[in-house]
Amino acid sequence: MPEPILPGATIGILGGGQLARMLALAAQPMGYHVVVLDPDPQCPAAAVCDRVIVSAFDDNDGLAQLADAVDVVTLEFENVP
Repeated sequence: MPEPILPGATIGILGGGQLARMLALAAQPMGYHVVVLDPDPQCPAAAVCDRVIVSAFDDNDGLAQLADAVDVVTLEFENVP
């Protein structure tokens, strides 16, 4: 059984749009930290998350930075093939 993701953990989000912004706003009052990866440094989530990694979604270095900084990763995209 997977271990629970407890408050104090860091959530990584691929994509910094409105859904990421809403997730960050919901997660932070519960004690979670939020790191977003997005190519746009002014993405909607940038104003509310703890850190933005400015990187293309297919850039291995940016993805490695995200993986090193977080405990769990989720996708903000609605249309994942």
